Amino acid sequence: MREVFAILDDYQALLETEDAWFSRCLETAGRHIQCRPGCSGCCRGLFDISLMDAALLRRGFELLPETVRTPVLAKARVRLSELQERWPGFGPPYLLNHLPDEEWTEMPEEDATPCPLLGADGRCLVYAWRPMTCRLHGLPNIDLSGESFSDEWCTLNFAAADPLALPELRWSFRRAFAAEMQLFGEFTASLFGAPRNEVDTFIPLALLMDWEDLSAAALP
Repeated sequence: MREVFAILDDYQALLETEDAWFSRCLETAGRHIQCRPGCSGCCRGLFDISLMDAALLRRGFELLPETVRTPVLAKARVRLSELQERWPGFGPPYLLNHLPDEEWTEMPEEDATPCPLLGADGRCLVYAWRPMTCRLHGLPNIDLSGESFSDEWCTLNFAAADPLALPELRWSFRRAFAAEMQLFGEFTASLFGAPRNEVDTFIPLALLMDWEDLSAAALP
């Protein structure tokens, strides 16, 4: 069985291919796209991320100076307290799998609380380690075959065009998502002894998670 760190290296390399796709979209359709460094309109509320994303996020977070990490952790603890008011008894290892899906997949859309990892300049403090959802947000995810994995996009983008009709935005999403699932199976097998299809948390909780004890977590 491969080491977790090696799996995370491969996952980060996969995510970088998604960044390359987004960059190509900016080159070919940039006049329609408002996404730019410092634009943080989508970095609000709570996003559920996979445990593999959480591990990569934590890797980047641990590289930050302590003076930067300390206030971020304070914000994460505030978010945890809010969730514990909503879900009494919710505790370590802060996995969402113990809750009914509708409890955490439909969080309030009006929540404008900034992500704790959002810097004062509107940039992500761990940009190179950010989750997949952060990299794909803003543009529709249409496969080269025409298959739609997401037909939504940021309302600031494409004010005068239909992105679903722009072939230059399409990419090999099916291949990328299949590669992600394979890596996630390896990752969860390394942690829990058997592959899992889904293990999720929220970004603030990933920063507070005790990774030493995670392998002992009982999953439904």
